[in-house]
Amino acid sequence: MAKRQRSFWSTPQGWAAIGLIAAVSYFLLVEHRQHLFEFLPFLILLACPFMHIFMHGRHGHDHITEHRSEAGLDKPYEESSKESEAYRDGFIEGLKSGREARGKGEENNER
Repeated sequence: MAKRQRSFWSTPQGWAAIGLIAAVSYFLLVEHRQHLFEFLPFLILLACPFMHIFMHGRHGHDHITEHRSEAGLDKPYEESSKESEAYRDGFIEGLKSGREARGKGEENNER
């Protein structure tokens, strides 16, 4: 039976690191509060790209593959069901009508 490896944070060194981080955070907030408040807007702006980079992959790309598999769009053409064929035909029809409407709108703009 293999032993489970302990997390770093549950070791004595981890507890010491947590204590050191807590002490530094406390002194930063108490002694240098004014300096922190000066840079707070910049820190918020800096958080935006980090949130975009690290959280971008988690907001809905998985459901696309689920819907494709439910509709039978991930299967070859011969294996697809009647429902997925109707869906695909409707989608193509919608694209064509959208292109026609956009073309008519461009013709009206030229006049």
